[in-house]
Amino acid sequence: MAPDIQPLSDDQFQRILIVVAHPDDVEYGMSACVHKWVARGATVAYLLLTSGEAGMQRPPAEVGPLRAAEQREACRRVGVDDLTILDHPDGVLEYSLALRRDVARRIREFRPDTVATSAFDVEVGWGLNQADHRVAGLVALDACRDADNTWVFPELAEEGLEKWGTRRFLVFGDPNPSHGVVLTREDVDAGIASLTAHEAYLADLPGHPAPEQFLTEGLSAQGEAMGVEFAALFRVHELAGPA
Repeated sequence: MAPDIQPLSDDQFQRILIVVAHPDDVEYGMSACVHKWVARGATVAYLLLTSGEAGMQRPPAEVGPLRAAEQREACRRVGVDDLTILDHPDGVLEYSLALRRDVARRIREFRPDTVATSAFDVEVGWGLNQADHRVAGLVALDACRDADNTWVFPELAEEGLEKWGTRRFLVFGDPNPSHGVVLTREDVDAGIASLTAHEAYLADLPGHPAPEQFLTEGLSAQGEAMGVEFAALFRVHELAGPA
């Protein structure tokens, strides 16, 4: 095991909110972890900031509902039934107070002990990161703090949503991972099934590798860093949430 990558003690995770920009973002590795967490009794919810309507070579009015339907099926395949899709614009997602408020609202509603997102560095392991991904990750981080501050977005309290402190913040695909979730073959297969659910979207991407090949190789490589068969690596940040 690499000395700087520790097994993630995730057995106490009970409520996990995953915040990403688009349909399919969770399915590029995190959904295998979701399968593990749900199977042992945790509650997992997804928050998508856009419907991914600009992600295919079809009219956005057609693509948005199509991708939402594929995401619902992807969720079903790993046991998730709590999916929220916001209506912020795909492809031109902007860091804004309105977006932070929307994410902070969902955090206060769901009251997670853990929030997870995708890497938001400009440079990541697979190349230069996409603009919406960078916005989504930074907003997720800032919204965790916003949700736990009485004086930021006080209108949320007026909606009946009291402040909430998340205990930890996980970044999947971070260039400098600190921890890893050890996965079984069953977890990986569930992750493959969830990515496969994005059938129309993947068909619109010429040359995209088959989900089975892509995820098996990717999660195997991450497992190698820990001396196990399969793993998903995260950068873990401890926040000042409730005990």
